Amino acid sequence: MDNSKYEALKLENQLCFPLYAAAREVVKLYRPYLDALNLTYTQYIALMVFWEQKKCSVKELGKKLYLDSGTLTPVLKSLEQKGFVRRYRSVEDERVLLVEITDAGEKLKDAAADVPHQVGACVNLDKQDARTLYRLLYELLGGLK
Repeated sequence: MDNSKYEALKLENQLCFPLYAAAREVVKLYRPYLDALNLTYTQYIALMVFWEQKKCSVKELGKKLYLDSGTLTPVLKSLEQKGFVRRYRSVEDERVLLVEITDAGEKLKDAAADVPHQVGACVNLDKQDARTLYRLLYELLGGLK
């Protein structure tokens, strides 16, 4: 039997697997730091957008984070219950749901400021390799259809 037909099915030949495994392992590194802030990783990255932009629509947030509204809705609901964001309908178009960071959400930014450095210290990758990986991953994301 010709096994070359099945070469593509080997785990070692998959680009998706090391991406998946690395993403899971890196997110795991965040857990103790985010647990201390009472945040999940998805809540944390959503807050990162609000710390930069202060407010945006759920649709814009989903585009930025590569997440659908079904994933974002419980995340935003939880952040709202914790007092970090406020959700409301746009007065111009009530179909648009806007989300805005609160004062409590802004204050959390100080507590979260060291998280990237703490996690970065756990990743054994020099700065140049990290920049290259970052560039390649965004290149990959931009090329997906």
